[in-house]
Amino acid sequence: MPTPSQEPSVTPSVAPSLVPPFTEETAIAKVRAAEDAWNSREPERVSLAYTPDSRWRNRADFPVGRAQIVEFLTRKWQKEQEYRLIKELWAFRDNRIAVRFAYEWRDAAGQWFRSYGNENWEFSGAGLMQRRFASINDLPITEAERKFHWPLGRRPDNHPGLSDLGL
Repeated sequence: MPTPSQEPSVTPSVAPSLVPPFTEETAIAKVRAAEDAWNSREPERVSLAYTPDSRWRNRADFPVGRAQIVEFLTRKWQKEQEYRLIKELWAFRDNRIAVRFAYEWRDAAGQWFRSYGNENWEFSGAGLMQRRFASINDLPITEAERKFHWPLGRRPDNHPGLSDLGL
């Protein structure tokens, strides 16, 4: 058994098996781990999956580093109420993963939206995301058009994914 000084320097939120280079299996697991973290709506928890100097492009926002990521996500989830997200692997290679995603949320006035997008991720050797580029479009929907109905938090394993839902 290795001593603490011999153990890999991986943040506790990153499983040692989820480091590059990715296989299809580990890329899918990495995508699901990210989805689960974002569905927690806990900015500090989410930020631990990123390098301390991680660089983002999220629409017109450009957070750099974990503190700015926490600030960004705190604002995001104050605006985007009842947030539920599904991510799906699109492609992967070496230390990069591309995903497509959709999430549903409502604003303070009660208007529901489905936000669609794509993300490109680049990871450090320790499995932490060092760059994230997101392109997102918002579509107003009625409450009857919603497809994500699980209780807030992690999407149940038996809930359909994006392709199954025709998204």
